[in-house]
Amino acid sequence: MPVVGYFAPGSPKQVVDAGVYRPVNPNLMGANVGKPGNTGIIRIINAAKYSSLGLTHAWRHEAAFRQEVTASLVLIPAAFWLGQTPVERSMLIASCLFVLVIELINSAIEAAIDRHGPEIHELSGRAKDLGSAAVMMSLLILALVWGGVAYQRFVI
Repeated sequence: MPVVGYFAPGSPKQVVDAGVYRPVNPNLMGANVGKPGNTGIIRIINAAKYSSLGLTHAWRHEAAFRQEVTASLVLIPAAFWLGQTPVERSMLIASCLFVLVIELINSAIEAAIDRHGPEIHELSGRAKDLGSAAVMMSLLILALVWGGVAYQRFVI
């Protein structure tokens, strides 16, 4: 049976068959393969339940998430005052939600790394630092959006 694998970063998937490498048709990858289990509305209900659990875990275990939710509870109503058009209001609110999404991803990365144990490893530290940098960039985006809208409203 052929073995599918990745051979180098950026290289296409290939099949190893009798020592000969040949490209795999990406349209055939995953044909008739899927997660067993629920489909339709049951899958959507389960996904909503797991998402709710994720938000609950983030609230209970992540101080940064709680701080950002608290800030969003102040900023989102302020967006309706600061923004003068529906697009401005949407951008202001979306930038708040974007920070929360990135914080959730960062928390997931940290939880997965911490699961492996307390030992120090360069790649674990790099993964955590990259997640933290992503949060910082999302906060920079929030500051740019809010600053731009405020500048347009009060200076121009």
